[in-house]
Amino acid sequence: MLFRSIKMSKKLTDAQIGAQAKALGVEAAALKAVHEVECRGSGFNSDDTPVILFERHVMRQRLIANGQSKTADVMMAKCPDLCSTSAGGYGLYSVQHGRLAAATEYHRESALESVSWGLGQVMGYHWKSLGYKSLQAFVNAMYQDEASQLDAMCRYIKVNGLINALKNKDWKAFARGYNGLAFAKNNYDVKLANAYKKWAAK
Repeated sequence: MLFRSIKMSKKLTDAQIGAQAKALGVEAAALKAVHEVECRGSGFNSDDTPVILFERHVMRQRLIANGQSKTADVMMAKCPDLCSTSAGGYGLYSVQHGRLAAATEYHRESALESVSWGLGQVMGYHWKSLGYKSLQAFVNAMYQDEASQLDAMCRYIKVNGLINALKNKDWKAFARGYNGLAFAKNNYDVKLANAYKKWAAK
């Protein structure tokens, strides 16, 4: 499903970031830092599709969780680039929607849940814990605009108890909670601290 709209109407504004920061009870500069580090410049590609990353190891996990173990076995044998026990094999960002489309041919729900979406790179399988009525409602929001993508990111921050870490600028704790145990390998905490200093000085 692709929503057609004027591209500028999808762009995030300072006012929208400020409103979300206020709702979380954190500094706008802190939320801007997270946005900068997680977002690769935009939540959308040039063709108006949301920026995504398809995770082949998550596809296997979601298929099993959704009672599709046999499908997982078939996919692992036929297309290990789309279903595997290991992460990686991403390819370019420009091919991610093609990878997703190929995976949906096997099991749509699992495929959509195996993608990190938008400027906050929130995984699709979190849709229920983040309060969306359905997986499709979550996906529709990711296609809508960057403000909706930011909302998903903020829901994730709230649900995972990361507000205090963000409030206290405890970047290691925040990065661990948001990016996982491998955060240090990618220097997420350092990147967040540097981005915050930049935004706080403006």
